[in-house]
Amino acid sequence: MATKVKIKIKDNMELREKIDELYEKTCQIDLAKWSLLMAKHILDIAGINYHSIDEIINGFKVNELWQIGEARMYDVRQAGFKIHKLARECDSEIKKTALRVTGQAVGSGRMREHAMVASDYAIKMICLISSNDFEAITKEREWQLNELQKFHRI
Repeated sequence: MATKVKIKIKDNMELREKIDELYEKTCQIDLAKWSLLMAKHILDIAGINYHSIDEIINGFKVNELWQIGEARMYDVRQAGFKIHKLARECDSEIKKTALRVTGQAVGSGRMREHAMVASDYAIKMICLISSNDFEAITKEREWQLNELQKFHRI
């Protein structure tokens, strides 16, 4: 069943549907790995040095520990909440949205649906920095699809 877009964004729906189809066939651990890659990619684009923000460092670590069975869903949830708190306190809409991508990506360890929400927030951030440029949106969706496909190549 296709996921619903939970935020208002301009999008390349054809590519989103391809991502959504592949998402449905991807295990939650691989979705978590994909989500963290996406978060790092978006944080870089937003100019956020995530290597110096404790909440993000911890969130990535907790999600990675969850992937190997060494963290509880509760820990993943709490780590995601801390990143969303940073987003609420942020003055920049671009940085706030990049932090939302990150919080959703960390939360993908608790609920797989957070991976697609992170993907959509990434598009929202691209829309913000590009004034809704369809070419930039398409480029981001292509990047997302390419990265997700890597988990299905043997």
